[in-house]
Amino acid sequence: MVNFDLAGRIALVTGASGGLGRHFADVLARAGAAVALAARRREQLDSAVREIAAAGARAVAVTCDVSDAASVRAAVAAAEAALGPVDLLVNNAGIAISKPLLEHSEADWDRVVDTNLKGAWLMSRELAERWVAAGRRGRIINIASLLALRPIRHVPSYCAAKAGLAHLTHTMAMELARRGITVNAIAPGYFETDMNRGFLQSEVGQALIQRIPMGRSGQAADLDGALLLLASEAGAYITGAVLPVDGGHAVASV
Repeated sequence: MVNFDLAGRIALVTGASGGLGRHFADVLARAGAAVALAARRREQLDSAVREIAAAGARAVAVTCDVSDAASVRAAVAAAEAALGPVDLLVNNAGIAISKPLLEHSEADWDRVVDTNLKGAWLMSRELAERWVAAGRRGRIINIASLLALRPIRHVPSYCAAKAGLAHLTHTMAMELARRGITVNAIAPGYFETDMNRGFLQSEVGQALIQRIPMGRSGQAADLDGALLLLASEAGAYITGAVLPVDGGHAVASV
């Protein structure tokens, strides 16, 4: 379907060394985009780039700490030097620290919020400044979470950061719409990743999955439609949306 074609587009995906970020990079590449994969773990990035290139797409690895403004600037510059001007950003980098509220340290809080919220802001600001200066359109897709909408115990910094990211999405969409830049978010429910695999496979995790209206956790491919809609011309008139992809979990009865 031509409206979902990303041929000629240049995408940058953060947190792309594994998990959902790695999957997002694959999906965008298969849709025709050239992709810069950004993360701190260079070895995993290089492996991912080789696999994407072997499938016939253009890809490059860029080392980046999204919580550091200088690292963000350097990563964007490296991506554009290798592939050309980036016009699509997926803010996927994120971490979680699972501790009860009263055991959360200031360092725990800063690490999670700096990665999940500040990092998305720094990366978005860097690219938006470039787009505005050049008079170019752009797309920003933030990866929020079900926990931006409904809380859970023991991850207060993660819940707060993702809720902030959802509202930051609204604010950036409002300010950048007249510049031809759309800003949206996807709010995944429970998808098995390295971050939560142990929990979801536990007795408590399995009980949680049974409370999801569709009766299962998500698979990475369940996010493909939302990603391609917001990245492509099919979603050109969508901005400021936070789209749940959670099997109905956000609207489940208490």
